[in-house]
Amino acid sequence: MRLAPLLLLGLASTAALAQGASGPFSVGGRGFGSLQDAINAIGEGEGIIRVAPGTYRECAVQNAGRITIAATEPGKAIFTRIACEGKAALVIRGRGATIDGIVFSHIEVADGNGAGIRIEKGPLVVSNSMFLDSQSGILSAEDPNGTVVVDHSTFSGLGHDPTGTGAHGIYMGKYRSLRVVACRFEHGQGGHYVKTRAPYVEVLDSSFDDSKGHSTNYMIDLSNGAKGRIAGNEFVFGRDKDNHSTLITVAPEGAKNDSSGLVVENNRARLAPGADFKPVFVGNWAGEPLVIRGNILGAGITPTARKW
Repeated sequence: MRLAPLLLLGLASTAALAQGASGPFSVGGRGFGSLQDAINAIGEGEGIIRVAPGTYRECAVQNAGRITIAATEPGKAIFTRIACEGKAALVIRGRGATIDGIVFSHIEVADGNGAGIRIEKGPLVVSNSMFLDSQSGILSAEDPNGTVVVDHSTFSGLGHDPTGTGAHGIYMGKYRSLRVVACRFEHGQGGHYVKTRAPYVEVLDSSFDDSKGHSTNYMIDLSNGAKGRIAGNEFVFGRDKDNHSTLITVAPEGAKNDSSGLVVENNRARLAPGADFKPVFVGNWAGEPLVIRGNILGAGITPTARKW
């Protein structure tokens, strides 16, 4: 099983020193002083924005076009502490976006849903990125035709919402699909690690380490059910849980999507030291047959239970 590597942050320089007169953000060799200026320069078209190493206290909104935002050195381009529109460091609602090698940290807003990325429209691909010590990592609006893919990325220290309404590592609303591959989730501070209402979901070859979590809930919450596959993951169920009943849920908020044939296979799960619970690995509220096979579960974990 492949686990997502933790990117090395290193000692990032400040934005002002990152590129000098050329600007820390470049599109086709042209430098810009801010990410928003670089996005605006692409406009309705397509382009790649290369981000120099630095710590950036700024945010940006994409309203059009198709963009890629890529760190020249993955893990050393850090966006921190600033959110646009009271939402996120990046608010995405153009024709499509790819984010590669970017770090998002300490994003907080008044309503408790401050995110590294807020995806509101169009396809999104996130690779080799980190979401740290914020309220949410990736948060979506609704786009029934939209798809989201997240690979080789880390989500750590997320989920703390002072309003009490709930924040999560990844929360997908009514998008068409969510695919998570080779990612790492750890140190949750509340909420769920992955929560999704998409009708098709894949969570593959990822790790969920809740051993240092605080007031956390489900590892994977398929809120309204889903088809797809959850496979090759490793789960460590922590001892400080707000809800310690279940690791993976299927339709706990109503079976609005078809879950028949959902495959949960070849995962490993165990309790962290000191976790004195007897959770269910897969809680099925959907009332539909699931395919649950080949999982290796530690002592105290029940394979599955019907919840309706």
